[in-house]
Amino acid sequence: MKHLISIADLSRVEALGILDTAEQMAATQSRAIRKLPTLVGTTVVNLFLEDSTRTRISFEAAAKRLSADVINFSAKGSSVSKGESLKDTALTLQAMGADAVVVRSGASGAAHLLAHAGWIDQPIVNAGDGTHEHPTQALLDTFTLRHHLVGATPDGEGLDGRHIVIVGDVLHSRVARSNVLLLTLLGARVTLVAPPSLVPVGAGVWPCEVLYDLDEAIDRGPDAVMMLRVQRERMIGGGFFPTPAEYSRRFCLTTHRADRLPAHAIVMHPGPMNRGFEIAGDVADSARSVIVEQVASGVSVRMSVLYHLLASNARES
Repeated sequence: MKHLISIADLSRVEALGILDTAEQMAATQSRAIRKLPTLVGTTVVNLFLEDSTRTRISFEAAAKRLSADVINFSAKGSSVSKGESLKDTALTLQAMGADAVVVRSGASGAAHLLAHAGWIDQPIVNAGDGTHEHPTQALLDTFTLRHHLVGATPDGEGLDGRHIVIVGDVLHSRVARSNVLLLTLLGARVTLVAPPSLVPVGAGVWPCEVLYDLDEAIDRGPDAVMMLRVQRERMIGGGFFPTPAEYSRRFCLTTHRADRLPAHAIVMHPGPMNRGFEIAGDVADSARSVIVEQVASGVSVRMSVLYHLLASNARES
């Protein structure tokens, strides 16, 4: 694995390898000293051209816990805000001696361009590009799902036969795309639920089912329900649903709906949440919610990704 741009780049064996290594990384994080010497002498650049809190901090924590040096590069206050091109930014990072670049961009395909345009030789990790993909989010979601649906140490196991429902703004969600690819790769059955206006053109050929009724999906007894944030900042021109109240009535995971889920089912959300709009506050804070655990899982999973791209590949070469 040279880069991590899309879940489609991974085989089942590679995906399980990342998740199993993340289990080992997670075990080290309960120690008094959590830092590992694995990436001493390497430099990881976080190139965030789009605002982020959880993902940027998670990648920074992951790199530092592997003893890498970290350079945080954001669009605001940098030459990018003055009109510098992605190519020139990449050449600058190459000249600075970056060993890996974690990139987040509002433009779909930015990570792929960095990885394959020949501007930079180092591994590229896609931390979210436009409405395309967010592979490490899907990996941490799957890591969390395995813990609850398979067992505490599911070495080499996938999610075969499990049913995962993903609800909300699928059209603008890079998280949904990556999760559909990864969950089905690992044997799960995925159902997308959204109003027709928030289902992407072409979703009918994705390896999943599409429904327009959340109550119908809940009545099928899923093992997990993942709610998505409605990304109103991407809804230029509006018209995607009549009113926020109408959307919430039909697609919010209310307490009543959550109570109808199987006893073992868990509730997820990639964050940030719009409480009371797409998910009730009581549900987000309930015993079946693993939303905070998802955030914690992110550090271990991203440690694993950096390990596979840097330490593991260095040994093989």
